Amino acid sequence: MRFGVRLGIDVGQARIGVARSDASGSVVVPVSTIRRDGRDLARIAGVARQHEAFEIIVGLPLGLSGDEGQAAQRARHYAGLVAGRTGIPVRLVDERLSTVTAHSALHEAGLDSRKHRAVVDQVAATVILEQALAIERSTGDAPGEPWKEQT
Repeated sequence: MRFGVRLGIDVGQARIGVARSDASGSVVVPVSTIRRDGRDLARIAGVARQHEAFEIIVGLPLGLSGDEGQAAQRARHYAGLVAGRTGIPVRLVDERLSTVTAHSALHEAGLDSRKHRAVVDQVAATVILEQALAIERSTGDAPGEPWKEQT
């Protein structure tokens, strides 16, 4: 397992959920929900600097069949923007059903479903990052695929 703090990002059209791990990769906590308003990349870069992240994991919303649709293309594009803004390596990890899992976890925790919107993106980012760390622990390899500029 590689040592260092990682950020997990759940990219949505209106909001971005952010989570982080501890340096050992054993604990993941939600950090914030960032509104997509033109200052979102600066905020993500600030969170990455604050926590001294060495890697950023962006959720790749594949279809249930594994195909990439428009949402996955948007996530790939946003991953490139994050990489360019932060200068930190970005990896894309399959995030199928992360938001469903996040809603389920919030429901099980007893949070009224009307209040999910405020935190569901953070919880989804936590789910994405936990999944990525589990993959790395089980395989010994970095999870997902590295973001690279499309040519």
